[in-house]
Amino acid sequence: MIVAVIINSIVITIVVMVHYESLRQMSYWIPKLPIAGRSRVVVGVFGSLVAHALEVWIFAFSFYWYVREAHRGELTGNFDGTLLDCVYFSFINYTSLGYGDIVPVGNVRFLAGLEGLVGLVMIGWTASFLYVEMTSQWRDREPYLAAQVLLHFKVFLLESKVDYFVAA
Repeated sequence: MIVAVIINSIVITIVVMVHYESLRQMSYWIPKLPIAGRSRVVVGVFGSLVAHALEVWIFAFSFYWYVREAHRGELTGNFDGTLLDCVYFSFINYTSLGYGDIVPVGNVRFLAGLEGLVGLVMIGWTASFLYVEMTSQWRDREPYLAAQVLLHFKVFLLESKVDYFVAA
């Protein structure tokens, strides 16, 4: 059991660090891209999807190792022992879909449960990151919009004064 706790802690630490570094690098590079604000947000979405897929693969390799090499449990049901089945199982756990066609047995259950929790936190973290990126892109337009409003207001005032002086 202690070995499973140590292995799970290492896997989760790696996944969290991959996610952190992915978001940190995107927050550094996205504002420097020579593209429009909307496109920057799309780059952030695709970058986040790549980060999540990488994290799923990290968990998948861990499941594969647990089952094939460490013999610390098994995945039963519609599972033939391939790495791609582990990737499928990992995607289902990470996104908390839980189809139930592959069932973990033994110590691998703890990693499966933790992956669901970690996936939930990472997806929430990504949603927060993308919200901040979107608002920063929209905030860049605020001075332009404020200047446009001010310009229209000045034109309105000038036209009003001209009408006032013409009428008087």
